Amino acid sequence: MALLLLAAGCHHPIRVVTDSRVNVFGPSPQNLGPLMPMPVAGSSATTTRRIALIDVDGLLLNQDMTGLYSDGENPVALFREKLDAVSKDPCYAAVVLRINSPGGGVTASDMLRHDLQGFKARTGLPVVACLLDVGAGGAYYLATAADHVMVHPTSITGGIGVILNLYNLEDAMAQYNVAGVPVKAGEFIDLGTPIKAQTEDGRAILQRMAEEYHARFREMVLASRPQLRAAPPIVFDGRVFTAQQALSLKLVDSMGYLDDAVQIAGQMGGAPGAQVIVLHRRHDRARTPYDTTPNFPVQGGILPLSMPGLERSRLPTFLYLWQPEPTLERAAVGR
Repeated sequence: MALLLLAAGCHHPIRVVTDSRVNVFGPSPQNLGPLMPMPVAGSSATTTRRIALIDVDGLLLNQDMTGLYSDGENPVALFREKLDAVSKDPCYAAVVLRINSPGGGVTASDMLRHDLQGFKARTGLPVVACLLDVGAGGAYYLATAADHVMVHPTSITGGIGVILNLYNLEDAMAQYNVAGVPVKAGEFIDLGTPIKAQTEDGRAILQRMAEEYHARFREMVLASRPQLRAAPPIVFDGRVFTAQQALSLKLVDSMGYLDDAVQIAGQMGGAPGAQVIVLHRRHDRARTPYDTTPNFPVQGGILPLSMPGLERSRLPTFLYLWQPEPTLERAAVGR
């Protein structure tokens, strides 16, 4: 809605265009019941062996994503639950990670990768990561822990970098004669506050932190893909790449489609023709390899509302996230 406001201390009215602000997060998710293995239509059952198809979608955060008509599951918790279900069933021969994510929190991405490494150590099962629309930032960080990384011909991947979104609202607040008056003990306890400009010392502290997280990202990637030690510097400067570019730079192992990833997983697991299983909740659709477990807020598709800062306020600080524009955390958050 458009409003005309006469700000205190200003000579002319200020035209402000703003969005309605409503609470759409709702209560915490209810108990959705256990995961169920669903054979995907078209997959053969010529053997008793299985290939698990596990989806990793949306913004990767270690928190519930609640919303209107949303199951709002925590993507980190859901990933662990699916890995645990596969590890308890001796019929599984391999796993395919179906990844469609621009990344997420540094810690959430690291937890996902750690869980995948632990799963591989416990079970010895081969894991194939298949990147769909996007597999960048923390999603690529996770994918490199797989035994084989396949990229869809039109995917975007890479994004080996770190970002911390800070905003300076000091001037905007001053237009309304609003000033922050913090009471603090510790010079840098308000590091990153939006109510004043950052000092050079404060910015240097945050920069060193970002560089440390970036170095960890680089080290984890090189540990899994040592062939990248000879890669040009552009691989690690945060930029993203097309599928063909990523293949040429050895960021991925092959290019193909999800069916190809399933075939490779079956070969690696010694179970060609194995039945493909999607782990899903009781009422989730699971009929093809492209069906996902819906765990994202869908209010963005129901209520055409944009709430600046509302989702952003729930983000962690440092992110392994390809962020082409600041409102990336849209309704797809937390899929």
